Amino acid sequence: MSDLSANKISFFQKNDTLCPICGNSFKREELRQGGGRQIAGPLGEDLRRFYEISKKFGEVYPLIYSVLTCPTCYYSAMSSDFSTPDPKAIDLLRSEEENRHTYIEPLFSDLDFSRPKTLIEGAAGYALSLLSYQHFGTSFSPTIRSGICSLRAAWCFSDLHRKFPSENWDYLEKIFYHKAKFYYSQTMEREQDGTEMVNTAMNFGPDVDNNFGFDGVMYLTGWLEYKFGNPRDGERTQSLATARRAIARLVGMGKSSKSKPSVLIEKAKELHKLMGEEIKDE
Repeated sequence: MSDLSANKISFFQKNDTLCPICGNSFKREELRQGGGRQIAGPLGEDLRRFYEISKKFGEVYPLIYSVLTCPTCYYSAMSSDFSTPDPKAIDLLRSEEENRHTYIEPLFSDLDFSRPKTLIEGAAGYALSLLSYQHFGTSFSPTIRSGICSLRAAWCFSDLHRKFPSENWDYLEKIFYHKAKFYYSQTMEREQDGTEMVNTAMNFGPDVDNNFGFDGVMYLTGWLEYKFGNPRDGERTQSLATARRAIARLVGMGKSSKSKPSVLIEKAKELHKLMGEEIKDE
């Protein structure tokens, strides 16, 4: 590795990536590994991994490299899905190119998916992914994928708000947290009624450093309900009680199985306690 590349956070692949929607070729950006680029910090209540600022590289946001967006037509999906969209969705996605531009460009004044990524491209990429997954068939588990993308978009907007507090990025952060709540709740409902079975082999994240599996989906469904659920008293109590029972099952499974991640079970216990305290105070 040259001295120049050693000081970089990312690199562009030598081989082109072909967009399956518009046929445009572009260079895919990858995060470099090692060298003190990623210094893992604490795990947030929403299972987001925080990273310490590197003295050599500054702030590094690994999650922005796990979404891929065509610089031409703005088709976007998680990197693992980009080249293999639902074949039945391709014509529709091709016809909606203008809609994607119209949707995302008013939100960002300096958007460029052909340059090294910033939080701007990360947030926009995850937001655009929702427009793709809405057309994927149920065999692709599009609902949970939309939930993960919504959550990661919220994280990007949260960081943008922290860096630029006067630009109202927190408004979009809240919107995408609410979107995540909707998709996670829908994932649980559709899994239970059989309308959309989740592919258990997929990476559930929610962040790029961990795969908490479907246990993580159960936890986040409860956490998102607790943080962003209906504030009206009667409905709030009922929805919290339902979510708390699901969290109780997760805690119970943690007691009976040592294979469950201890950090997740501990967070589930704390969430179960907080939910109980709020229900009691109602």
